[in-house]
Amino acid sequence: MAGPLAGYRILDLSAVISGPYCSMILADQGADVIKVEPPGSGDFTRGAGNKSGGLSAAFLNNNRNKRSIAIDLKNPEGVALVKKLAAKSDVVMQNFRPGVVERMGIGETAIRAVAPDIIYVSISGFGEQGPFSHKPVYDPIIQALSGLASVQGGSDEERPRLIRTILPDKLTAITAAQAVTAALLARAKTGEGQHVRLSMLEAVIAFLWSSDMGAQTYVGKTVSQQRAASFIDLIYETGDGYMSVAVMTNTQWAGLTRALERPEWLEDPRFATTELRDLNINDRLSLTQSVLIERTTDDWMERLEAEGVPCAPVLTRNDMIAHPQILATDIITHSDHPAAGPLRQARNPARFSKTSPELRRGAPQLGEHRSEILREAGISEDHEQQLEQKGVFGS
Repeated sequence: MAGPLAGYRILDLSAVISGPYCSMILADQGADVIKVEPPGSGDFTRGAGNKSGGLSAAFLNNNRNKRSIAIDLKNPEGVALVKKLAAKSDVVMQNFRPGVVERMGIGETAIRAVAPDIIYVSISGFGEQGPFSHKPVYDPIIQALSGLASVQGGSDEERPRLIRTILPDKLTAITAAQAVTAALLARAKTGEGQHVRLSMLEAVIAFLWSSDMGAQTYVGKTVSQQRAASFIDLIYETGDGYMSVAVMTNTQWAGLTRALERPEWLEDPRFATTELRDLNINDRLSLTQSVLIERTTDDWMERLEAEGVPCAPVLTRNDMIAHPQILATDIITHSDHPAAGPLRQARNPARFSKTSPELRRGAPQLGEHRSEILREAGISEDHEQQLEQKGVFGS
C-alpha cells in the first residue's frame, strides 16, 4: 500500500545526515525522493566505515526508499538539468552553507523561476544571519553553542558533556520533515509554495526550551547559575548489571519504598513531597543505589513492577534488538539489499491505519536510477548520452 505522501516528489540535494534523514522519513511515508549526488564520491556518508557490499551503514540507514542520480553541479548543463528535475518536483531540499546555492545557480529564485509553487527547503547549521552563519559546522559544535552540552553536564558548574549520538543532526531532520509536510498542506490550501528555512541551532534550542530552560523562561527575573538536577543520573547498578528506576508521584515513591523494603523513607522529612524529593535528589538517589546493588536486575524488575514503579533494564544495543518489547512492536525490520545483503533496520515509527508505508527499495547505488529519472523528466536516451559526453554525470 502507498504511504500518505505517495504522489509527491522531492528533489534532494542535501548530504550527510540532517537532510538525508529528513528526506528518508518522507520517502518512507511514500514520497518519491530523487537524491542528487556529486559524481565520483557521492554523498559523504558513502565513504564512511562499517561497509557491506561497498555501502556503509551510515548511507544505508539514511537513504532507503530513494532513487539516485549523479549530477555535476559545477557544470552549467548539470545546473540546467537540476532545474528541469525541479520543475517536476513538489519540494527541493538542500543543506549547503548559506549563500552557496545562490552562487551555484540553484537558489530559491532560480528554482522558483521554473517551479513557481515549489516548497524550497534550506537546512543550515547556525541560520542565515549572524556572526556564525557562514562557519563550518558539525554536531558537537551545535551541542556546545546551544547549551545542550551544559545541560548534559548536569549543571552550569560541572564539566559540559556531549550526548553520544548526533542529536542535533537527527532532531533537525525530524523537525524539517514535519515542516515540509506542513508547507505542503499550506500549499494545498493556498496554491502557493514557500521557502522553509531551519537550522540545527534553532531546532536544538527549541527542543531544550520544553524542559531545560526554566530559569531562562521568566523575563525580568534574576537568572542564577543553573543548579544541578542531580550529580547522579537515573541509571543504577544492580547485583548483575544496570537498570533505570524513575519515580515522580507520591504513589510511585511509596511503591518504591515498599519494593525496596525501606518504609522509614516515608517518614524522612527530606522526601515528604515531590518538591522536597527534587531538592534532595542526590540524597534520594544515593540511598536508592545503596539498596539496588543488593539484588539482580530481574529480582528488582519483579518487585518494582508489582508496586507500579516505572523501571527497565539497561540494555546494550545487541540486547535491545532481541528484547521482547522491541520484538513485539516490530520496529526492527529485515530486508535483503541487492548489494549490501541481509539488513536489519528500524522502520519508520509513525503507524498509519489507512496509508501504511512500505519498503520499496533499499538505499541506492550512486547514480543507479539515472536513466529512469531522466526519462520521467522527458530527456531522451540520445540527450542523456550528450549530457554524459559533456561530463554532467562525471567521468
